Amino acid sequence: MATTSTTGSTLLQPLSNAVQLPIDQVNFVVCQLFALLAAIWFRTYLHSSKTSSFIRHVVATLLGLYLALFCFGWYALHFLVQSGISYCIMIIIGVENTHNPMMIITQKITSLAYEIHDGMFRKDEELTPSQRDLAVRRMPSLLEYLSYNCNFMGILAGPLCSYKDYITFIEGRSYHVTQSGENGNEELHYERTEPSPNVAVIQKLLVCALSLLFHLTISNTLPVEYNIDEHFQATASWPTKVIYLYVSLLAARPKYYFAWTLADAINNAAGFGFRGYDRNGEARWDLISNLRIQQIEMSTSFKVFLDNWNIQTALWLKRVCYERASLSPTIQTFVLSAIWHGVYPGYYLTFLTGVVMTLAARAVRNNVRHYFLEPPQLKLLYDVITWIVTQIAISYTVVPFVLLSIKPSFMFYSSWYYCLHIVGILLLLLLPVKKTQRGKNTHENVQLSRSKKFDERENSLGQNSFPTTNNVCSQNQEVASRHSSLKQ
Repeated sequence: MATTSTTGSTLLQPLSNAVQLPIDQVNFVVCQLFALLAAIWFRTYLHSSKTSSFIRHVVATLLGLYLALFCFGWYALHFLVQSGISYCIMIIIGVENTHNPMMIITQKITSLAYEIHDGMFRKDEELTPSQRDLAVRRMPSLLEYLSYNCNFMGILAGPLCSYKDYITFIEGRSYHVTQSGENGNEELHYERTEPSPNVAVIQKLLVCALSLLFHLTISNTLPVEYNIDEHFQATASWPTKVIYLYVSLLAARPKYYFAWTLADAINNAAGFGFRGYDRNGEARWDLISNLRIQQIEMSTSFKVFLDNWNIQTALWLKRVCYERASLSPTIQTFVLSAIWHGVYPGYYLTFLTGVVMTLAARAVRNNVRHYFLEPPQLKLLYDVITWIVTQIAISYTVVPFVLLSIKPSFMFYSSWYYCLHIVGILLLLLLPVKKTQRGKNTHENVQLSRSKKFDERENSLGQNSFPTTNNVCSQNQEVASRHSSLKQ
């Protein structure tokens, strides 16, 4: 019989017993499927062209709180109390003082706190292009604040979005186009036909179905815990240990693919997540997507893996920590990520190991990669080798994240003789490391400016990209990635 330990509703206990899954997992999946249907209804009957922003805010908030209540019971009050207290702090203490006290609360609260601070209490010339575009210039109303934090589309599994993108969606301005007039001064505002998200939603639901099937049929047969099984450690050869490490961590990923892709599909079904059109004129519904599966599984560097895994959290860490840290931004960002995830020691071991792996991988790429760019056969060999090393290093790093406790985590690392830790530290000691320079951001900003000008030229040809606030951050990230690959 499945576990009945939950503070939420037990209405679905018979279903939980039938499928032999914990009631809290069943509640989560059923509520997300309900949210998907609610999103379709929301887009159809409460479209911004038919309904006021006030009604859309109210419905999104009430549905979100109901889903939280169903899943978590009285624990759902945490969402309301946390949002309410944070809002009161901004009103009573003043918005100019809210960006630091909220550093370790939730993503949305800290993001919005910084966005308000940037928009109302910093000069534009002090901001990066992404900060300038994300900046919130007025204090949100309580309803807007609650709707942003507690809407039914993202209350259970996110993903994080910027406040400006969410308000743009609620007010129905996601498809408005602005172009310069003939004299170059006046601006013309018009609305282009709203693209349907149906194809994107169906594709993402297919990914969800395959991920769930893989998780239910294969993942349970390849437990990560088997890596520390005494018999396995005593009898398995090193190639077997390496292969099983990779396969077991590969099998652990589909549950994340399922949860994050379903959350993305729910937002898209409500009409949220449109990012513009690609060069072929196809609508892009990846504004708030949280992962890119192909890039994750084919990543040839630690950075590429992290850039495509839990994307919105990576952007959040970049915005609230990395871009603002004056000392050791990489280390501070990993520590903040560990704190945000929770109190399990395994989280801290994973992220501290991640610091070593990230810096070591950066040193290797800076010092070695340029020797393997030509001819193509040599570049292919380099890519194959770096893919193998990256996948093993990622798997080695995240084992404590799955095991959670300190003792089994150290059992695993000791069974591997801490070999990748030692290799990483030796690489950092032996290879010259190029320090990250703030001036590099200026270069990237110039590149971003060129990228935006290119988009404007596309707009004049009729392929408008409908720029949103996350668009600028995503472009910045893509430009930085391209620049980094050329440099390294």
